[in-house]
Amino acid sequence: MHIELQDIRKYFGEVRANDGISLVFEPGRIYGLLGENGAGKSTLMKILSGYQAPTSGTILLDGQPVSFSSPSDALRKGIGMLYQDPQDFPPLLVSENYLLAYDDNLLLDFPKAEEELRGLGERFGFHIDPRVHVETLTLGERQQIELVRLLALGAEFLILDEPTTGISAEQKEILFNTMRRLVNEEQKTIILVSHKLEEVQELCHEVAVLRRGKLMGTKDIPCPNTELVRLMFGQELKRSERVPFQTGETVLRVEDATIQTYRLTVEGIDLELREGEVLGLAGLEGSGQRLLLQACAGLLQPRKGRILLDGKPLEGKRSPFFWTPWLALAFLAFRIVWAAIQFSSGQMSGLEMAGSIAAAALIAGTIWLIGSVLISWTSQTPYHEFQQRGGGYVPAGRLEEGLVAGLTLTEHMVLASPEHTFIIDWNRAREEINRRIQRYNIIGQPDTLVEELSGGNQQRAMLALLNSPLRVLLLEHPTRGLDVTSANWIWELFQQRREEGTAIMFISADLDEILERSDRIAVFSGGVMSRIVQTSETSVEELGHLIGGEQHE
Repeated sequence: MHIELQDIRKYFGEVRANDGISLVFEPGRIYGLLGENGAGKSTLMKILSGYQAPTSGTILLDGQPVSFSSPSDALRKGIGMLYQDPQDFPPLLVSENYLLAYDDNLLLDFPKAEEELRGLGERFGFHIDPRVHVETLTLGERQQIELVRLLALGAEFLILDEPTTGISAEQKEILFNTMRRLVNEEQKTIILVSHKLEEVQELCHEVAVLRRGKLMGTKDIPCPNTELVRLMFGQELKRSERVPFQTGETVLRVEDATIQTYRLTVEGIDLELREGEVLGLAGLEGSGQRLLLQACAGLLQPRKGRILLDGKPLEGKRSPFFWTPWLALAFLAFRIVWAAIQFSSGQMSGLEMAGSIAAAALIAGTIWLIGSVLISWTSQTPYHEFQQRGGGYVPAGRLEEGLVAGLTLTEHMVLASPEHTFIIDWNRAREEINRRIQRYNIIGQPDTLVEELSGGNQQRAMLALLNSPLRVLLLEHPTRGLDVTSANWIWELFQQRREEGTAIMFISADLDEILERSDRIAVFSGGVMSRIVQTSETSVEELGHLIGGEQHE
């Protein structure tokens, strides 16, 4: 399949996301598409995959001009895209998600789907169980299922948008081997959208670099990184230096905690996090580090042990009106029994009994409704207590957990505000989110829907919504999808929070980031946390052994 882009332009108001881009893609090759956040990479690929229509320009497929009305239309012509965020339905089974891709089947053939999934999984080295729910899988496993689905639907031209963001090193290796096999053995074409130079150097034959919506040039690989950096940023980048910092008193303490889910149990966790300290959590995805972060945020309750914030446990607050639903049920039951007795003794007709029960049901329903409202107003979950006592939490899933699709940045600002009044001051909210948009360099407006932002800008938005000051900040992959300059800038903001006394605990799949940014490091392997090591006294090699389950002294 030969594809050519001719003078592609895409404008969003005054923003020129793509400004006259022309590229050619030949079969049997892996192409890299590089650029900093907001350079226009994802927009260009969404146009090529049918997700968006260009403002102007032409797409040639084997020499013939084509236009796509939707991603499914592009896929029917052989072009499929693997997006940054999974395009699936987490509550459904793997096999059900797979079958949803077929729009011409009146009767769903589950046995055939399971057989196809297992066969494709074995072919590419994926371990796929068709009968598990997607929500129980890691990001890397969900990605594998989407890739298998694209291949089953006949994709000859594959676009992978930041595919290694948030997946484990093991899953990354499997993905890279699969990409090489598809190109070398099946002559498919792959575009790898990335901002990671090492991935492009390892996999690609050729790379195109975008900056601010324009094509800055193409290079054959291998190519010196310095040339690629100049094309991406217009200058060479200096590695940020680690700033030594004196930590303060203990902010967060975990005492002999056991955290249990149906997939994994993490036992015997003991740790302390001090003011201004950065604690990095390393390990393969699904090894237990995320469970610890969720428990510290009050999203999961430990089966055993305690989690203390500033010396006080996170327990939430029970509503003093917890008894109102039981009162409603008791009243209704009493009236039903009373009406039945009256009817059996002849003191009440059947119609009167029905009316009495209906009236009682109405009163009970009113009590239940009022009680539910009072309970919601006066109760407090451990997570809300965590927030009110100065805690901040940034999850890995942007649109699944961190943001609300369909809401604007201004509406998110209202939701994130620690102060809630009966009447919303929209002007004040717009002014505040506009200040944060400028401070965090978000490419968007106060009225922009969050799903319209690029992945990197969604990440910036979640960080922008954090309140100040914070006692403790819990982060899952804080620089996920961010280029080098953006990642360094984000960590400069975290450094400012450290100086305010904020304690930080974060997860990252990037061992270099863990080593560069952490004061201490804990490694998780199969639900077991290693001893906590000082960053200055460890190495990538030792962390690798710990990730593999070896406990070195």
